[in-house]
Amino acid sequence: MASMYSTSDFRKGLKIEYNDKPYVIVEFQHVNPGKGSAFVRTRLKNLETSQVLEITFKAGDKVNTPDLEAKNMQFLYREGDGFTFMDSVTYDQVTLSEKDLGDARNYIVENSTAFVTFYKGKAVTVDVDTFVELEITETQPNIRGDTSGGGGKPATLSTGLNITVPFHINVGNIVKVDTRTGTYVEKVK
Repeated sequence: MASMYSTSDFRKGLKIEYNDKPYVIVEFQHVNPGKGSAFVRTRLKNLETSQVLEITFKAGDKVNTPDLEAKNMQFLYREGDGFTFMDSVTYDQVTLSEKDLGDARNYIVENSTAFVTFYKGKAVTVDVDTFVELEITETQPNIRGDTSGGGGKPATLSTGLNITVPFHINVGNIVKVDTRTGTYVEKVK
């Protein structure tokens, strides 16, 4: 029998199975009203379709643990809409679409690694490191004396993502980017 989670186990990021589908808890709130029984309000994101549901569970309800397997995989190449990854242990390859990757597609370059989560043998999510180093491929030239007021200028990364960088960053520089927010962190020496 599959293991179960109780509503008291709920936390942000917990992966559960609801109506035979894999979900991740995006938000949750335990509510204990003065009258009536306690309940838990949740926002669940479907790992296969990215659809978000708002579900209310009674306190003490149980949900299944999904049949998930996470693998550390190497990104090999992109062909059209397909991104091909290889399991570095078994050398099995899997191709995922841009839709399957979501925002992770903005942070992967050839030979980088990503964590691919499988649900019942089918790849459902791709997670990348919190910080990645990417090359600047396009930006305005440095403007001398334009250092007042902070700010920045637009730049395009090797993956096609557009971010704002400080004025001293030039084409060819490698920068560290926060994948949670898609923002510039620092220039890499």
